[in-house]
Amino acid sequence: EVLQLALFNGQTSLENVLVSFESKLCGSDDYTFLLRELGNRGEHEKAIKCFQFAVRRERRKNEQGKLASAMISILGRLGKVELAMGIFETALREGYGNTVYAFSALISAYGRSGYYDEAIKVFDSMKNYGLKPNSVTYNAVIDACGKGGVEFKRVVEIFDEMLSGGVQPDRITFNSLLAVCSRGGLWEAAMNLFSEMVNRGIDRDIFTYNTLLDAVCKGGQMDLAFDIMEEMPANVLPNVVTYSTMIDGYAKAGRFNDALNLFNEMKFLGIGLDRVSYNTLLSIYAKLGRFEEALDICREMEGSGIRKDVVTYNALLGGYGKQGKYNEVRRLFDEMKAQRVSPNLLTYSTVIDVYSKGGLYEEAMDVFREFKRAGLKADVVLYSALIDALCKNGLVESAVSLLDEMTKEGIRPNVVTYNSIIDAFGRSTTSECLSDTGQISELQTKTSSLVIERGIEADTGQISELQTKTSSLVIERGIEADATDGEDNRIIKIFGQLAAEKGGQAKKGCGVRQEILCIRCDSFEDASMLLEELWLFDNQVYGVAHGLLMGYRENVWIQAQSLFDEVKSMDSSTASAFYNALTDMLWHFGQKRGAQLVVLEGKRRQVWENVWSNSCLDLHLMSSGAARAMVHAWLLNIRSIVFEGHELPKLLSILTGWGKHSKVVGDGALKRAVEALLTGMGAPFQLAKCNLGRFISNGPVITAWLRESGTLKLLVLHDDRTHLENTRFQEISNLQTIPL
Repeated sequence: EVLQLALFNGQTSLENVLVSFESKLCGSDDYTFLLRELGNRGEHEKAIKCFQFAVRRERRKNEQGKLASAMISILGRLGKVELAMGIFETALREGYGNTVYAFSALISAYGRSGYYDEAIKVFDSMKNYGLKPNSVTYNAVIDACGKGGVEFKRVVEIFDEMLSGGVQPDRITFNSLLAVCSRGGLWEAAMNLFSEMVNRGIDRDIFTYNTLLDAVCKGGQMDLAFDIMEEMPANVLPNVVTYSTMIDGYAKAGRFNDALNLFNEMKFLGIGLDRVSYNTLLSIYAKLGRFEEALDICREMEGSGIRKDVVTYNALLGGYGKQGKYNEVRRLFDEMKAQRVSPNLLTYSTVIDVYSKGGLYEEAMDVFREFKRAGLKADVVLYSALIDALCKNGLVESAVSLLDEMTKEGIRPNVVTYNSIIDAFGRSTTSECLSDTGQISELQTKTSSLVIERGIEADTGQISELQTKTSSLVIERGIEADATDGEDNRIIKIFGQLAAEKGGQAKKGCGVRQEILCIRCDSFEDASMLLEELWLFDNQVYGVAHGLLMGYRENVWIQAQSLFDEVKSMDSSTASAFYNALTDMLWHFGQKRGAQLVVLEGKRRQVWENVWSNSCLDLHLMSSGAARAMVHAWLLNIRSIVFEGHELPKLLSILTGWGKHSKVVGDGALKRAVEALLTGMGAPFQLAKCNLGRFISNGPVITAWLRESGTLKLLVLHDDRTHLENTRFQEISNLQTIPL
């Protein structure tokens, strides 16, 4: 009765209601019920008023403490952490807040809102009040650490403290620990925790399995994840979260067919899709270029009452962008705003990246202006997209200035950012600064090759339509901007200049024209100097790259292992892009042995799945530098098979996958690079007639060639720059190539 009256009446009359029912309300339990139910309905102000009324009338400190704990917990669930802190401080001051439950409730409140530092401080302060944490406290602080992204090592310390204090963990404890693992993709630690649960006889629920699967999927161990799902007990059936997690894991690993098979299994079992699973499926179809099916998913999604959200639009924008369907990108971007779906940082990053890679610099500039008007703050994704666009056009120095800007803003570059700049070193740039119109054709050629290499099926009509803007407008809007806008204006000027140069009508002698600084990476000295400067940004990534480039392999290899561990925890496309960029850079500047060691490390860590067998080498996911280093390693491997007295398979194949997006059938940069390499070594491979991206030979012919006295010298790679300390390392690594 009181609850209904409290909900129906305003705050002013709530006290009268409570007074009239005071004789019928039996202590703290009844008031706690009222607090909880008001909180469930979002009525936090009425709940606080009810709490204050109850505390004033309750004389027993322990009962007042129960009310305070309940109120703090309710406010925490509602995200009202400051109000929760106020209740806690008042309770402490008035002598009824000095309880384990009040502290635990506040820790949980901070954790729910992502304030893990404050949660840990409250946890540590319990000792000052002579309180011993219980399982509820430990569960709350471990959960807070998980939500706040605290390092797993710190969480383990808290867990060890729990065990040493004689507090027994329960299912909630382990589920919270698993959640910490899932956020970092720490699949091995997650498996160990799961085994510990089994050993302790602690029941596992659907949350346990879903969190474990999430950790294993983020660690890229999809076969293991499938086995875990298959072995789920009969009383814990997979639900929509289970399937969504698996489908997303397969999608990130590039195993789209496996993802779609699970989707069909979901439909067969009658498991309804939620927003996450719909968006994941739509993203898969968009990445595959199967847009009719993607749109079918959109219609099915909306038919089930789930409207397209920003995640849906981001997936479609990315998919259409990769296929070069720029008119569709523009239409979707306009549609989402018309539907009042606000673009987020990822939306702007995606569209800017799409337009930049397609050479549509004026459109990219317009989107960047809109992004600034929206009042959003750039994050690592947007900075990475801008840096990538600059690097792809040879503007490495401008890219480095943006890298400097982002670090000053407190934004830490990620592997995608590093890939762009390291990749710029690995490509031979032939264009000078963009100030001379005579070199526009070089930029256009470079952009065209970029479009082909990145697999963008750009429709010529669409590009022509989007590029018929007048360059005078570009210069007026992009270059004559007010210089007081600082770094943002600099980005707009860069895009404006690129657009004007691409149009081929940039104004000569324009007094306000912004000079764009370029750098050529053909010079080893220039590259090493710039990498040394970049070392200041990130000692680990650029330190490793610079050390390998300079030939200090032994000194940096331990640090490189740590870096490779970090990269392996990322999705497969990002990891392979990093290895490709690093090996390209090393190969380009003559550090070919170093490039081979990096690429073999990538193979060992399964960055590229099923790269080779004794009969086949699959290079289609590799860059030209990585592929050439791998060809040498593979040929050395099959040579060891020959000299061990074994026969080679009758047919040997090297797959380059020239790519369906190539403008010239059977012609691709990777195929040409591998063909030149094989020809240069005199390796007896020829193109297969039925597959223009496949080189073949027969076992006996290759065996005879491998047995020739001069072949080994051709296969063993060397670095142009080495140091004496590498001698021992070289001997060890040579031994390691034998059992590959």
